Amino acid sequence: MKRASAVEAASAVELSRGERSLVVRFAETQRMCSWAIVNGGFTDAQAVGWIEVRDGELKPPVDARRVLRARLAQAGAVGAVGLLTSRDVTTFVDAASHDRDVRSRCIATVGLGNALRAGDPPGPAARIGTINLLCHIDVALTDEALLEAMSIATEARTASILDAGVPSLRSGLPATGTGTDCIVMATPLAGRREPYAGKHTRIGHVVAAAVAEAVRRGAAEWKAERGTA
Repeated sequence: MKRASAVEAASAVELSRGERSLVVRFAETQRMCSWAIVNGGFTDAQAVGWIEVRDGELKPPVDARRVLRARLAQAGAVGAVGLLTSRDVTTFVDAASHDRDVRSRCIATVGLGNALRAGDPPGPAARIGTINLLCHIDVALTDEALLEAMSIATEARTASILDAGVPSLRSGLPATGTGTDCIVMATPLAGRREPYAGKHTRIGHVVAAAVAEAVRRGAAEWKAERGTA
C-alpha cells in the first residue's frame, strides 16, 4: 500500500454541511490569502466556511462581519476564513486538476445574480449573487507565489464567466464576475516553498484548470436553473 506523503496528508480535506453552511476543513493548518471580510489577507488557517444568507439579512445597519463571525461559530468553524453567499451552499462544485505530482482542487459556489463587468460604474447591488471559491494547491508556495496563483485563479474565473455569456446588469456588456466575488487560495505550510506559480509553471496550469472547470460547471448549473442555458 502506498503511504501518503506529509504534504498529501496535510492537504487532505473534509467537507461538512450544516444548516445553510459549508465548511472545508484541512487535516493541517494551511497558508491562505484572500480578501474575505473575516480572517482575510494572509493568514494561517485550517478551515474555510461558506455561510448562506437570505437577501434581506445583510441590509443596513446590519454588521456583515459580526453576522459572519457568529454564523461561523454556530457552524463550529471559529478561526475559519469566512465567505458569505446567497447561493444555496448545497450547489457547491468540486473540481480538481493534476500534472504529474502537482495537484489543485477548487470548491466553489457560483451565483450570477449580481453579474457585473470590471470597469462598470459603481453603485449598490441590484440583486444578490456571488462567486466564492477556495483553490488549494498541494505544493508549498512563497507568499509571492501564492499571490501569483491567485492572479491565475482570477483569470480562470473570469474566462469561464466570459464563456458563459452572462451580461452585466449595469452595462449589458459580457460580465467578468459579480460585484461581491471572493477567492481564497490555500497551500501547505510543510515542504519546500516554490517561488513561482505563473502560466509557464505546472502550478499555474493546474490552478487555472481546476478553477475554470469549477466556475464553468457552476455557471452552467445556475443558468440551467433559470432556463437561460
